[in-house]
Amino acid sequence: MTGLRLGSLEVPTPVVLAPMAGITNAAYRRLCAEHGAGLYVCEMITSRGLVEGDETTKRMLVFDDAEQVRSVQLYGTDPTYVGKATKILCEEYGVAHVDLNFGCPVPKVTRKGGGGALPWKRNLLGAILEQAVSAAAPYGVPVTMKTRKGLDEDHLTYLDAGRIAQDAGCAAIALHGRTVAQAYSGDADWNAIAELVAHVDIPVLGNGDIWEAADAIRMVEQTGAAGVVVGRGCLGRPWLFRDLAVAFGPEGVGSVVLPTLGEVTAMMRRHAELLCEHMGEERGCKEFRKHVSWYLKGFRAGGELRRSLGLVDSLAALDRMLADLDPSEPFPVSALGAPRGRQGAPRHKVVLPEGWLDDTDGLCEGSAGPLEDVNETTGG
Repeated sequence: MTGLRLGSLEVPTPVVLAPMAGITNAAYRRLCAEHGAGLYVCEMITSRGLVEGDETTKRMLVFDDAEQVRSVQLYGTDPTYVGKATKILCEEYGVAHVDLNFGCPVPKVTRKGGGGALPWKRNLLGAILEQAVSAAAPYGVPVTMKTRKGLDEDHLTYLDAGRIAQDAGCAAIALHGRTVAQAYSGDADWNAIAELVAHVDIPVLGNGDIWEAADAIRMVEQTGAAGVVVGRGCLGRPWLFRDLAVAFGPEGVGSVVLPTLGEVTAMMRRHAELLCEHMGEERGCKEFRKHVSWYLKGFRAGGELRRSLGLVDSLAALDRMLADLDPSEPFPVSALGAPRGRQGAPRHKVVLPEGWLDDTDGLCEGSAGPLEDVNETTGG
């Protein structure tokens, strides 16, 4: 395959790192970029927080010196705030790509009409996208959106959302092949991705159940998607982007070279080092703790060592603990192709604002700008 074109932005490998709360900070984006080529999206930030100068929001907008293409996912439900926030990202932060989140399934987001609930309101969705595209246009910055199939199987929105995104001037749309009700459970519906590809003229990116590079190739072949979005599949596996770069290259998918435990521990050390560079050693080590179980999934590391690594408080302590692991241990084949990160169970009912389902074109009173203090989303 050739690369991915998003407006004026050329992505050499058609792979996008999904924004994940508490994961895709500057250190992790740098680590993934060191292993391959693609587009690496910053953690989701809120439009209201950015416009009003919230310090927490601004701290999330940190980029590594080596980050040549700055990409940010923006959350918002008020068209005016989203437009203003998009302008700030382009003008003050040098962002080269803005992605809008309409896929988050978290109840505290959907109960206010945000995330994956918002595409049900077509007029509101169109107004938000138009404001973002208009604000980004003077800077030549492409705007994309990410969404899900719909609220549930009885309330699908993805085809309408694709048409609205195209009419608004979006450079692409990414579709996670699950409904909001599914959250991260069950299987992703790649057929829906193929239907969206046939429905719109703008590029469609497929998301869901990409655990190995071969899965990405299979998704593109089956759906006709222009590229893929990878979230949970790269947790504890930044080298997945190396495999993806090779798979999408001229030689295609070949035999995958799996890292030994020694190579994995080197990546763990590099990850912790980058976190400490950006956050300071104390906070960086605390942030690293959540990644330990993902890196060591399937390896024979004992429970006591895993617990100690989950409490690491310095790089020196990390070095001592990693030295106790057998560097020659081969990668556990049993861990290949298996889901990573949270899955959970499907929800019987999506939490929505009162009267949200009454119509698709009108707006419920108070639905614009309902929740602008949430920084939470997960890709995959």
